[in-house]
Amino acid sequence: MEPEIQLNEHNKQEYPPMHTAEHILNQTMVRMFGCPRSRNAHIERKKSKCDYELPEAPTEEQIKEIEQRVNEVIDQHLPVTIDYVSKEEASSIADLSKLPDHVSETLRIVRVGDYDTCACIGSHVENTAEIGHFKIISFDYSDGRLRLRFKLTE
Repeated sequence: MEPEIQLNEHNKQEYPPMHTAEHILNQTMVRMFGCPRSRNAHIERKKSKCDYELPEAPTEEQIKEIEQRVNEVIDQHLPVTIDYVSKEEASSIADLSKLPDHVSETLRIVRVGDYDTCACIGSHVENTAEIGHFKIISFDYSDGRLRLRFKLTE
């Protein structure tokens, strides 16, 4: 059965498998390159894109490794869990730099197994087994910004 599209509080459609894949991609980029999580992302059902700040362009081999690592995490069938914690506690377990100043004192933390922990209000799958296969369809690098375009397949 295919996951359904859900609406967030802004009535924007979200596709949980793609949104969860974004979390895994972000953590993979942090681990491989030591860069921040994506500062600009456009997540859609058919294809998505994320931008990362990098001092130099990655090689073709590194792009293939990103894809391979993301799929290795997906294939572990990790549970995706949600907890509500204080802002203070959240600051010790997740990067809160993208959150607005007026955020509440209680934050929603999404965990992808032991691989990724992130404050997030989006819709997610319950297990990475629901995501499918992650495929980078194109990328470009300009002025310190790597843009990855990707999709999910069965």
